[in-house]
Amino acid sequence: VQLQASGGGLVQAGGSLRLSCAASGRTDSLGGMGWFRQAPEKERDFVAAISWRGGRLYYADSVKGRFTISRDNADNTVYLQMNSLKPEDTAVYYCSAGAWSKATIYHLGAYDYWGQGTQVTVSS
Repeated sequence: VQLQASGGGLVQAGGSLRLSCAASGRTDSLGGMGWFRQAPEKERDFVAAISWRGGRLYYADSVKGRFTISRDNADNTVYLQMNSLKPEDTAVYYCSAGAWSKATIYHLGAYDYWGQGTQVTVSS
């Protein structure tokens, strides 16, 4: 499975951005896809995820009500709509995909494939 992420950029606090992640290859093997983020000198943290079948949604508490994850079934693309952005949302965002069989979906270990990171910077 290959993942190609796009989007990101610089936005003022309170603004919005949308990230995209296009999946190709053996997508039928996937349990779901997710987004993680990593700020400088911090660990990579779970942001949101969506199951490949059924479309169940999962969010970190820090983004609930502000971020929305969705999927376009036609082209196997997952989106992360980020609204009401805060300076603390500044990080490199990574899309990910996996079978979801080895670990809880909130953990890095559940994901076998990673896209390139995309920088999101929120200015105060």
